[in-house]
Amino acid sequence: MAVPLVPRVTAPSVARATIGAVPRWDERPLVGRAGELATLLAAVDRAAAGRGSAVLVAGDAGVGKSRLLDELAARASGRGLRVLAGHCVDLGEVGLPYLPFVDLLRPVAAELGDGAAGLFAARSAAAREPDAADLGSPVRSLRPPVDDGRLQLFEAVAAALAELAADAPLLVVLEDLHWADRSSRDLLRYLLARLADEPVAVVASYRSDDLHRRHPLRPLLAELVRLPGVERLDLGPLPDAQVEQLVRGLATGVADRTVDDVVARAEGNAFYAEELLAAGLAGETLPLGLTDVLLARVEQLTPAAQQVLRVAAVAGRRVRHELVAAVVWPSAEGDLDAALAEAVHSHLLVVDPDGAYRFRHALVREAVLADLLPGERVRLHAAVAGHLAAEPTAGTAAERAHHLRESHDLAGALSASLEAADAARCVGAPAEWLQHLETVLALWPAVPDAAERAGRGQAELLLDTAAAARRGGELHRAVALLRSAQDLLGAEGDPELRARVHYTLAQVLARIEDQASALRESTAAMELVPAAPPSPVRTWAAATHARACYDLERRADGDAAAEEALAAADALGLDSAWADVAVTLVRSQAVEGGDPAATRPRLEEALARARRSGDADVEMRVLFNLATVAWEAGQSAETLRWSDVGLERARALGVEWSFYAAELRHLGVVSRYVMGDWDGSLALADRLARVPEMAAHVRAAGLLVQVGRGDPSVAERVAWARGLVERLDAHVLLLLATAGAEIDLAAWAGDADTAVARTQEAAETLERLWGASRLAVLRLGAMAMAAVADAAATARLTGDADAERRWADAGESVAGLARDAVADHTRVFGGHGIEATAWLARLEAEAARLAGRADPELWAAVVDAFGYGHAYEQARSRWRLAEALVATGDRDAALAPLTAAAGTARELGAAPLLGAVTALARRARLELPGTGRVVETAAVFTPREAEVLALLARGRTNRQIGSELYISEKTASVHVSNILAKLGAGSRTEAVALAASRGLLPTG
Repeated sequence: MAVPLVPRVTAPSVARATIGAVPRWDERPLVGRAGELATLLAAVDRAAAGRGSAVLVAGDAGVGKSRLLDELAARASGRGLRVLAGHCVDLGEVGLPYLPFVDLLRPVAAELGDGAAGLFAARSAAAREPDAADLGSPVRSLRPPVDDGRLQLFEAVAAALAELAADAPLLVVLEDLHWADRSSRDLLRYLLARLADEPVAVVASYRSDDLHRRHPLRPLLAELVRLPGVERLDLGPLPDAQVEQLVRGLATGVADRTVDDVVARAEGNAFYAEELLAAGLAGETLPLGLTDVLLARVEQLTPAAQQVLRVAAVAGRRVRHELVAAVVWPSAEGDLDAALAEAVHSHLLVVDPDGAYRFRHALVREAVLADLLPGERVRLHAAVAGHLAAEPTAGTAAERAHHLRESHDLAGALSASLEAADAARCVGAPAEWLQHLETVLALWPAVPDAAERAGRGQAELLLDTAAAARRGGELHRAVALLRSAQDLLGAEGDPELRARVHYTLAQVLARIEDQASALRESTAAMELVPAAPPSPVRTWAAATHARACYDLERRADGDAAAEEALAAADALGLDSAWADVAVTLVRSQAVEGGDPAATRPRLEEALARARRSGDADVEMRVLFNLATVAWEAGQSAETLRWSDVGLERARALGVEWSFYAAELRHLGVVSRYVMGDWDGSLALADRLARVPEMAAHVRAAGLLVQVGRGDPSVAERVAWARGLVERLDAHVLLLLATAGAEIDLAAWAGDADTAVARTQEAAETLERLWGASRLAVLRLGAMAMAAVADAAATARLTGDADAERRWADAGESVAGLARDAVADHTRVFGGHGIEATAWLARLEAEAARLAGRADPELWAAVVDAFGYGHAYEQARSRWRLAEALVATGDRDAALAPLTAAAGTARELGAAPLLGAVTALARRARLELPGTGRVVETAAVFTPREAEVLALLARGRTNRQIGSELYISEKTASVHVSNILAKLGAGSRTEAVALAASRGLLPTG
């Protein structure tokens, strides 16, 4: 072997992926792996400091080793290291010797041409000198190479790499070491010891899932990790959140269900995620190319081991030894043990701590299942179902139902699914409860005695399934199920059952903002059942009708229905109905100006009755209203207490994403935001990975924190929420959360047009859906006014009268929407709460700013109004108060509110606000703690440059500057160039903006 080498070559060789082309992923920023990258960069830094080090990177195929090493190579090049990369290739038992080293040294040889061979010969000769034999204790401790010729070659390679590193530190990257030939493994062993004191970092990757017990790399790895400076880095699967980030980065506008499916099936493997995403977008189940990759390893096993995998795949992700033995090897335990051992040692199955076998990756199971012939699949499912039936403790009802269905025993599957549904309901698993009941509904037409097996008719089963959907937050699915029950019953069905369907549908429709339809359904329920004698169905119909009437401001009808329901509930001992009506009455009286002191005891009595009844939905409604009453009184801490109590109770009952539990979570997110616990607010918003669409406002509520902190990813999250708003037209809370974030984001970005448009859209929707209850328009309008007032101020500064008039008109329009909402609410409900008072004060202060009037008294009132506990808005108002004080010439008074605002901004991590506060301090020449010393204009610019800068701020051209200062246009241009250079600005406009933000604009 003759490998030409030479020192002092600087062009890097960057590693590429070898497990499959991932072009789109490679073009994206590295997702996750911050800790692993830091470990690798530490090795690079040690090499840069003159010390050798090595990292052995282990990970399954496709987990992201090559992408990580690509990023490492790019970072190392940026730090001045010379990067050489080599790749091993799978050439079977007989590989090409030294292939990865030939690969990494080829660029060096290509640059040197004919001179490289002579240098290599010189290195070989040097290696034969007596002194070269003493290679140091680390090398002596290793097993020696086979012969002297190899020793000379190894030393020549090591010495040449050391010489390269003498010119610049070196990073050597070796990929796919599991395919390395024996000679390459021996050379790597030698180099890691020989280069321990050289500025060389060696990073080698290999697939851990390919290392079976007899793999030749295993003993080498055990030997290498004992060397000083050598460490092992295990690359585990990516967390679900990072896989989701990767998937959304690969393709924009992907449906949430597709993303969730890819995340769940990929199990942290980046390559699998991309392949599954591509297949999902193309309508495939499992991409053919990925199936081939997965089955290639299965097909290397013996027939017995392959049969074990087929049985295990049919049985499920996890399978116990007894089941495999019963299905495959009733009388050949020895053969079974050998087959299982082979599957485990090949890293296709792993053994869990409880002794069960599990597929290392779920997609391997999918591929094995897809490879089964239809008849074989049916037979295996039947065999597994038979074993589970014979051994009831061997599996759950859900498992039996699955295998019975797949073996075409539909009657048995229906009975098992009913059993599984009851089990899921009892343990508080509404999603699984719904899934099993929907399976029963699907099987119903094919099973003649379905009603007898179910113990109820199909319409009653539809009601039960709708209840499961409601508990899981799937409200639109509940509506569809109840509509199906109505169609099934028709006009001649049992009146009481029809009434149940009508009032249940009314309850669900009210929760998806279809109040008119809810009233129609509750009215229909009332007409089907007589008031006397009292009955549970009539009582619930009346309770539901009262709520529907109040929602549409039909007070007299609502009072009559509520009075009837309350009396009947007392007579029948229906605690849940009594509690529900009590909440309805309390809320109705509250909006009419009822006594808040009497509200809480009534709700607490309702809570006790709801708990006694065991009705989880009513209990959650009571808890939500206890939190709401506190919120409307401006008691954020009390709101948070009830929210936490409610969420804990929802977890205990297994109804975390039912309607009112989701509302409690939303209140918890918002109240933490208001109180200044922004970390807690974000954590609660994102705590659960999968969120029903009707609970999306919970996650969207966290957007305000991200906007307030200037999170660079917030635009993507806002776009996600906006897409849901457009799809779920009537989801008002989602609209409010999204619009609030969009308006605030637009205000910080100086995009007043977007702020106005979003406010107008939201106001129109709220008026259509909520009528006089649309007080939330006030908050959106006040936030939008900030952006409009900023735009008007900029227009005044630049002398753009047309723009100033346009923004004044836009501001009047926004303020009009907000004032109309307040007037309508006051007309119907008699007033508003403490939060609305604060936002109204903010609206009026922003209106004054829009008109160009600095009014410290208005802003002082806003600061006081938000003192009820809204930490961020109070800090933002203090910033505006300081701005108004500076504008009116009271600089000394501005320092206190500005300092307080800066302190809150730092505590919250509110970077945009802190930046605005700091900029104001610099413009006003105020020494704000923690923002650095105020720099005078004269310390940066000459007197003439200061004069030129003042004219630049007024929009003057070079010719106009020369004319006003009696200098030539060319001299003015030179001064402008000097100003731009001192500020690091790329344009005249940017220079003025930077000077203003740094307090360097001349004040004269």
